[in-house]
Amino acid sequence: MASTSSTIRLHADDNVVIALRDLEAGTVIENGTVTLTQSVSRGHKIATRAVAKGAHVYRYGQIIGEAKADIAVGEHVHVHNLGMGDYKQDYGFASASTPLPPIDEGRTFMGFKRADGRVGTRNYVGIVTSVNCSGSVARFIAEAAEKSGMLDEFPNVDGVVPIVHGTGCGMSGKDEGYATLYRTLKGYAQHPNFAGILLVGLGCEVMQVADLVGNRPIRKDGAVRYFTIQNTGGTRKTIELGLQELRGILEIANKSVREPCAISEITIGMQCGGSDGYSGITANPALGYASDLLVRHGGTTILSETSEVYGAEHLLTRRAETEEVGRKLIDRIEWWEDYTARNGGEMDNNPSPGNKRGGLTTILEKSLGAVAKGGTAPMRDVYLFGEIVDKKGFVFMDSPGFDPASVTGQIASGSNLIIFTTGRGSVSGYKPTPCIKLATNSEMYERMSEDMDLNCGDIVTEGVSIEEKGKELFELLIRVASGEQTKSEELGFGGAEFVPWQIGAVM
Repeated sequence: MASTSSTIRLHADDNVVIALRDLEAGTVIENGTVTLTQSVSRGHKIATRAVAKGAHVYRYGQIIGEAKADIAVGEHVHVHNLGMGDYKQDYGFASASTPLPPIDEGRTFMGFKRADGRVGTRNYVGIVTSVNCSGSVARFIAEAAEKSGMLDEFPNVDGVVPIVHGTGCGMSGKDEGYATLYRTLKGYAQHPNFAGILLVGLGCEVMQVADLVGNRPIRKDGAVRYFTIQNTGGTRKTIELGLQELRGILEIANKSVREPCAISEITIGMQCGGSDGYSGITANPALGYASDLLVRHGGTTILSETSEVYGAEHLLTRRAETEEVGRKLIDRIEWWEDYTARNGGEMDNNPSPGNKRGGLTTILEKSLGAVAKGGTAPMRDVYLFGEIVDKKGFVFMDSPGFDPASVTGQIASGSNLIIFTTGRGSVSGYKPTPCIKLATNSEMYERMSEDMDLNCGDIVTEGVSIEEKGKELFELLIRVASGEQTKSEELGFGGAEFVPWQIGAVM
């Protein structure tokens, strides 16, 4: 990157630079070689070379779209003169898959060891629902436990979390939508941040409690109880039974205490939302550096949002450990192209209005910045939404770009920590997993400092290196995994962000 006080060029081959502050028409940049023909907002693009209609515009040294009209030197480059255009990718499967050198420092964090060998970063008890119809009763049980003062008897327990959702019935019992919800609910029921769960159903739904439980315990520690409202005898009796069973689970959960665990047991779900023109310059590459550090220590990082790596998937297929792994990602891309087409959508329905106000123009540009979260480590495998991640290292999990749904899948897959970058100012939390929020720019950080855990805007404003910020984030994630509360935890987020991905007809 080459920067001045007012602009930054991300690659020598780029024909645009990014404004680092609001610039007025007539401002001279690029050592006196470019004069702005119009005002340009911070985070937006400025042409430094003339681009003919139909020619490519480059950022990060990659194609981000095609000029819809002739673009003059000094002109603002955005939705009015830049579109997708036609392009082809060279996937170069496994051609840039270079293992990172391992770090053997014996770093640890203070976690909760579970019977299945996994490690939690929090010690919650969950009330998981099989269907929307049991959601209110699950909340009633959690509220009754809190009001009664029951939780005061169990100081080692972080709280009781009702996991409620809007589906589970009115759906096919044998399609990919059912399989996706099944993986999601089972992943939460087995999550290491839960010391135990209550599983509550209505009784007549498509997603049957008996199918979720199966013929073997869904938790090796036995800390699971399950029942249906219909068999129990209605709302009041179910709440009474729920409180009785909850006490038994809380007694088990309270025996768990934090103890030193290898940081290789940390699994991070990496997410971005409310992205802006700074996302691919500051917070995302800083997270990528921290991701590489964790992978080098033997840990796991999960990149997702398939619809928001579209156009940059060739950077991931080149890092695939094998051609087979790379082709698994392309299979998901092709599934998404069909999925959006049959539902009347298109893959370039991104960026959102907020993204565009922040300077992002096409999905190609947004995706190139988004994949920076994944660092440089080889991509070891590609997983379905909510599928348990069983390999260490950097992996990809298929998901929508809708943040709550994507994070829900990452947690179901085993993420015991979420790191979320935002340029516009996303606010959310994801119980039972803590979420660290990274601000991409200093202005938003100052405005929303009560919601942001770390400012990455100082990479631009103060000249902090991506390496320095990545190391700072790495130390922060170890502290949070050990119990330090994030801003979203302090604010009480996490009660409304469980959003399973609904695929298929609602019947």
